[in-house]
Amino acid sequence: QVQLVESGGGLVQPGGSLRLSCVASGSIFRINVMGWYRQAPGKERELVANITTGGSTSYADSVKGRFTISRDNAKNTVYLQMNSLKPEDTAVYYCNLRQASLGYWGQGTQVTVSS
Repeated sequence: QVQLVESGGGLVQPGGSLRLSCVASGSIFRINVMGWYRQAPGKERELVANITTGGSTSYADSVKGRFTISRDNAKNTVYLQMNSLKPEDTAVYYCNLRQASLGYWGQGTQVTVSS
C-alpha cells in the first residue's frame, strides 16, 4: 500500500505564491510518476503537472510558466511551486503517484486565490 499526505494549501491573494508538498510512504517502487491534479467546484479533476523519477516533467497549458514541479526521490516527496496565482487556480489539489499500472491519491489540500 501507498499513502500520500499533502500540505501547503491555503488562502492567497491574486499574484501570490504557494508551495505544496506531498510525502509518499509505504511500498514505493524505484520507478514511478508523481504529480498534482486539481478539481474545482463543478468541474472534473484535471492534471496540473507530473514528474518521473528521472526528472521529466509535463504541465497543463494553463499553468506553464507559473508552476514548477520538483521531487526529492530520497524523501519520496513531490513539490509544486505555484507563482502568479489566479482566482481560476482555486481548487482542491490532489497528489498522485502511479507505479506498476496502479494509481494512488492523497486526501487533497484546498487552494483558494481571492482578494
